[in-house]
Amino acid sequence: MNVKKRFSILFPDHENVTYKQLTETTCHDLGLDILCRELTLDKREQNIIMNVISNMTSDAKTAFYRQKVFADILRLPDLRKKLSDIFDRIEYIRTFNSGNLEIDEKIGFWLLMHRLNELSDYIKCLESMRECLSDADIQSEGLTAFRDYLDILYDEAHFKAMKKDIAELKASTSNIQSVTLGVNVNSRFEAVSLGLVSVNSKPFKKSNIVSNFADAISDKDRIQDSTDWDGDMHYHHVDKDHSNGPAKFIENISGMLTITKTPFMDGRIRSTIVQNINNDDSAGATFYLDKVMNKMIGSVIKKLRSVLTEYADIAIVDISNVIPEFMYYIRFAEFIEKLTEKGFGFCEAQLSYKSNVSMDAKELYNLRLALSLENSSEIVYNDLGFDNEHNLYILTGANRGGKTTVTQAVGLLYILAQGGISVPASSFAYKPVDCIYTHFPADEDKTLDLGRLGEECVRFKELYSEATGNSLVLLNETFSTTSFEEGFYIAKDSVRALMKKGIRTIYNTHMHKLAADIGELNSESDVYKAASLIVKNEKGKRSFKVEIAPPEGLSYAKDIAEKYGVTYEMLTGE
Repeated sequence: MNVKKRFSILFPDHENVTYKQLTETTCHDLGLDILCRELTLDKREQNIIMNVISNMTSDAKTAFYRQKVFADILRLPDLRKKLSDIFDRIEYIRTFNSGNLEIDEKIGFWLLMHRLNELSDYIKCLESMRECLSDADIQSEGLTAFRDYLDILYDEAHFKAMKKDIAELKASTSNIQSVTLGVNVNSRFEAVSLGLVSVNSKPFKKSNIVSNFADAISDKDRIQDSTDWDGDMHYHHVDKDHSNGPAKFIENISGMLTITKTPFMDGRIRSTIVQNINNDDSAGATFYLDKVMNKMIGSVIKKLRSVLTEYADIAIVDISNVIPEFMYYIRFAEFIEKLTEKGFGFCEAQLSYKSNVSMDAKELYNLRLALSLENSSEIVYNDLGFDNEHNLYILTGANRGGKTTVTQAVGLLYILAQGGISVPASSFAYKPVDCIYTHFPADEDKTLDLGRLGEECVRFKELYSEATGNSLVLLNETFSTTSFEEGFYIAKDSVRALMKKGIRTIYNTHMHKLAADIGELNSESDVYKAASLIVKNEKGKRSFKVEIAPPEGLSYAKDIAEKYGVTYEMLTGE
């Protein structure tokens, strides 16, 4: 088969594309685990989705490729429904495929008939996929290329001719209603050999072979003087312990012979029959029948084996591999539709081609927060951008004012946009990042060896060494777990280092003095500048709105006191 290596609607074959894996901690900090559970209850699908969105590349072509595929899937709900039905059928076939048969059975005619039926079902699924993709108004490069890929696969695998062969072979085998075996016995009426007498187009009159045997020996006139066997006869010798007599042998094979109307029955039933016979003195009876039948239609078997080996497995594997990628888009489309019905807004991300603008988001909101709300009326929208003058934000404001929510929201915008998914904003222009790094407060048990400050320093050093000028860094209360003087000193040097690399950063902190020193920090940087971002406080109430402005005084101490319950009012209860 000349079809290129397997097709992907998620990972286009672009040269020099590298991917970076988000850490488990970053995935947790951004709430990706919660997002995946909202998308689907299927654990396998959750893992697939997480694997896609947690592997990031700064390749703009890949993001655009995915985005257009998702636009088609989102815009065409009928296509989603048809594809989902087809994938359910394929999953059913895969679950009960010939791989579940006993290994010893895979040499014979039974397996090939099972594989033939299996392949026939796959061909029907492939034809259905071609049909629904041809009928739908798809516009993306990914889906149109996949439709063409299916056409090539269908033609090169000769599925049209194979479909005809399958129909003809099934028509001929459907005439087989029963098989007749002959048993040679010695003077003590013990079975010494077994042979195939005939393959019949009519079923036995009686289903119980023991009853037939009883009828035969009760009437001397019915005992044949000759075998009357038609055709070339072969025998299979039965190695038998003669102490058991003929009744045991007949009892052992009766189960096989009474299945007269379904010679190509379910593989699990056949497996049971083979196993039972192999455990007694008639070992090999079923395989002998299989061998004789193979010889009867040898030319068909030879052709069938060749076709299955050369084409079927390749085609089936290729189609099966792309199903999880489709489910990635379908689950997100269903999710976006559900939130849109609640009034939440989404837009298609746009690539930024301005040299000094790496993000411009209008009316962004935190998707994770939206999951906990019944409707969009409770959402607060914000505008935010990254450019050379605002490449690093020091975000300050009242405790529980929404600083972490905004910080997390920006990370989710990039995750979704680079995964090709519509983003929670009215507009979003960006330059893709090669990875996202987060530094949120660690769990208590992770700080026992080094202490909180030591653990934070180690994590930040690792983060900084891996991050590049194309990365996104999100810091949440970093270095705030120690004294103000110690934390401020370390935080200021860390900000200077981030500015030197030109890393897009949001530093959410209570250190208002750090934001107040932005002028000094900017004086040391020639290209990339920092800016103070605050959560607005309107008449003493938290608005959850952010704006570029100087920090609001010395609210740090008050916020900390409120956080730990040590204001006069909280202590005295007045």
